[in-house]
Amino acid sequence: MSESLTTPGEGFHPHLHDTQDRPATPLRTRLHHIRADALDGGTAQSGGMRRFAAVSGRTVGSEKLWMGQTHVAPATASSDHHHGESETAIYVVSGHPEFVFLDDTGERPEEVRLRTSPGDYVFVPPFVPHREENPDPAEEAVVVIARSTQEAIVVNLPGLYALSADDA
Repeated sequence: MSESLTTPGEGFHPHLHDTQDRPATPLRTRLHHIRADALDGGTAQSGGMRRFAAVSGRTVGSEKLWMGQTHVAPATASSDHHHGESETAIYVVSGHPEFVFLDDTGERPEEVRLRTSPGDYVFVPPFVPHREENPDPAEEAVVVIARSTQEAIVVNLPGLYALSADDA
């Protein structure tokens, strides 16, 4: 028989209490189950959509992650906005939401529309202005969102334009 390559508690399974440099709090020492009917609507909003937090600093004590849902009503568009320093990953649950942004990498800025379907993913880099639209006249669009910040950063904008380094 070969010798074990790892010692229990090291490598893939470190002892969490040995690696923490701060006292454990009740929110940081257990798993959290957030039921679908217990999502928190008290989060940053943009016109035309409703955001609901599931995992956040406030709900479960997360320090580096926000996760929740966004609902866009039929025949509705959100306000133009960006999410500050946060990276955002989006998973389309239902409907066919469209994500609109301004691509200014060419000679002239061009509006780009990403048409999505259930099962699709979208990545939104930090500070990129965009909006969500739901062109369907009857079906609500629902997406699950994960962000690299503890809370949902939303900066509503007067228009869809590219930010300069000075604006960020």
